[in-house]
Amino acid sequence: MLVFHHKDQALHDPERVFRGGKFIPQVDRAERYEIFLDIVTHAGHDVRSAELSGLNEILDIHDPAYVEFLKTVYSRWEKQAEFGPDAVPNVHPTHRMSRKPQNLLGELGWYSNSTSCPITRDTWKAVFASACVALNGARSLGEGAKQVYALCRPPGHHAFPDMMSGVCFLNNASIAAQQLTKRFGKVAVVDLDVHHGNGTQHIFYRRSDVLFCSIHADPSERAPFYAGYDDEIGADAGEGFNLNMPLPVGTGDEVWLNAVIQVVQRIMAFNPGAIVISLGFDGSIHDPMKTFQLTNNGFAKAASLLAALNVPTLLVQEGGYINPQLGACLQLFLATFQGG
Repeated sequence: MLVFHHKDQALHDPERVFRGGKFIPQVDRAERYEIFLDIVTHAGHDVRSAELSGLNEILDIHDPAYVEFLKTVYSRWEKQAEFGPDAVPNVHPTHRMSRKPQNLLGELGWYSNSTSCPITRDTWKAVFASACVALNGARSLGEGAKQVYALCRPPGHHAFPDMMSGVCFLNNASIAAQQLTKRFGKVAVVDLDVHHGNGTQHIFYRRSDVLFCSIHADPSERAPFYAGYDDEIGADAGEGFNLNMPLPVGTGDEVWLNAVIQVVQRIMAFNPGAIVISLGFDGSIHDPMKTFQLTNNGFAKAASLLAALNVPTLLVQEGGYINPQLGACLQLFLATFQGG
């Protein structure tokens, strides 16, 4: 399988985040990228370094002021002697606050909804590279490739057009899907991460050319809390083109795969020209998130079901955090998908 990556993706590597009233280890470490890269390399896939170009394509999805903020915020932050090593907001607007501030701390909070996106000196380089990896994959599908794996890290599916969220800064899957609509017309986005792809849903919620399907932990039990319920079906022209399948914490293979089958049926009815899969392995029974109880074979069966659609497909890496089975899970998924 054709695989894209870029070494700059490892440059963003914050050690801790503030969550639940305490500092805890950050789950999205650069080591994830190294594990995934090692697996695809040794498995004999066609591994290529992505071309770092695509700012205009990123701006098709993301607000220009937000992108400029991501590019420049750390240089502003490090000039403040009293601030810590990572740029992290401590204030956020709510639905009762609607004025964008110019103050650095205020602006940082404006573009973020949590403390889960610490920014370091090289964060922009990493997230730009991650988006470019997805774009390289989309271009390859447009040029005739049938299956491409975009080794994206940091992930992206929680990122909104003008807001970072849930360790995501740029929405890699959405950036790729947008470009694929220009080549293939209709595109389906399937989100298999254990958390709802709230950023992706928001981006395409009022569009009929992109079908968004997400299978995830019930948002009444797990983040992102504010989106991902089954009554969110799209709006305006997009009504009926958004499918959420929230499942209880502790869900195992049988129930999850039944949801995958329903998603496959919806995709068949939609008849897209291309598919983007937001591929998260954080539903694994081995994942430190401990949300679902999915086995490696369960993921492989999902790969088989989705590959059987026989539609040009871009696999975009989302979650899936460090555990002894992380690499093996990716290896089996890609091998099964490629076998189709």
